[in-house]
Amino acid sequence: MGMANRKGRNRREFLKLMAVGPAASSSLVSAAVLTEESPEREAAALEPAAPLPGTGMPGPFPGRVIETRSSRSILDNRVDFAVVQEMIGRGMAELTGASSAREAWRVFFNEQDIVGIKVNASGVPGCVSSPEIVNAVILALNDVGIPFQNIYLYERFSFQMDLAGYHATVPPGVHVTGFGNDRGDLRSYDKSIYYETCFFGEEETRSYLGKLVSQRLTKIVNIPNLKDHGAAGVTGCLKNIAYGSFDNVARSHQGTKTYTKTFIGELCRVEPLRSKTVLQVMDGLRGVYHGGPFAPNQKYMWFPGLIYLGTDPVAIDRIELDIIEAKRREKGLISLWDRSPKNIITGEERGGDPNKNRFYREPGHIHYAGSLGLGIHDRKRIQLKQLLVS
Repeated sequence: MGMANRKGRNRREFLKLMAVGPAASSSLVSAAVLTEESPEREAAALEPAAPLPGTGMPGPFPGRVIETRSSRSILDNRVDFAVVQEMIGRGMAELTGASSAREAWRVFFNEQDIVGIKVNASGVPGCVSSPEIVNAVILALNDVGIPFQNIYLYERFSFQMDLAGYHATVPPGVHVTGFGNDRGDLRSYDKSIYYETCFFGEEETRSYLGKLVSQRLTKIVNIPNLKDHGAAGVTGCLKNIAYGSFDNVARSHQGTKTYTKTFIGELCRVEPLRSKTVLQVMDGLRGVYHGGPFAPNQKYMWFPGLIYLGTDPVAIDRIELDIIEAKRREKGLISLWDRSPKNIITGEERGGDPNKNRFYREPGHIHYAGSLGLGIHDRKRIQLKQLLVS
């Protein structure tokens, strides 16, 4: 059988499987209380920078965010693949101004590209980048001429990819990979590209970029989750692409202290990661408002049924921050911006109280990244377009 026929058969068989609708993750909800600090107070301390030029972050559409929403996208924790495809297709056309979804994808990709899809698998099994969103992206890339063999799903740790089960859900030929499981194993990292800084007097002060990113991929699609984070405030576009593409990143938060505010944006600015990350697709089908990034307790999940699209990671993360903050407020929980020492968990206290923080959170990393030219932080300058897929 010829390659073209085999490719067509695999695609048709895969679409049939996706139409069945595999179950994904789990459920619940979020909230917050007023704070000592706020995005507005953070903003007063930093001057906004002009968006960095060229491809990558923030890309050709700084400040533009498309929100697609559907009540049919996820029901009883099961995702409707056809609805997700429509949400992404309409969102891409709206983002780019193209006449069709295919033409919208052609704005960013062509048949010569080797594309990485940076998923978030750290919340396995409760909340990972939804296989349905991942596969909608894969099929859209294939539709503009990129062979499945030139598409790579990746995450920092291989075991998380194994547990998430992407190998069983993606089309034949797509690569599913991680940079290893041992934090000291540098075989998958490029020793010539690194960001160096010292936070706590650590011996190893360099964080190296993965070889897949530096040497193999030509473009990257970033698919984070709508999820809180105990140190960074939220795990959004910025943290997902930064901490998932470099090694030696957990050193930025130790004890109760965190230096994620500056570290995340500085990693995102490293080339060629910045210029290769051309599209952000935030998975808000499920959300986590407390317990991230690992989300072991699924009672802190809920089902917003949202997908955000854009090229500007700062703008999308700014909106995400507001959503999770509002959800925490709805549930009567302390703010992501809370810095009160009495709310910091120490020693044996570390447990399940959602009104306690393990670290002094740094949601200000989003605005800091904006000050580096990686995107637009000011909500007044963010152009949010909301689309309802009925």
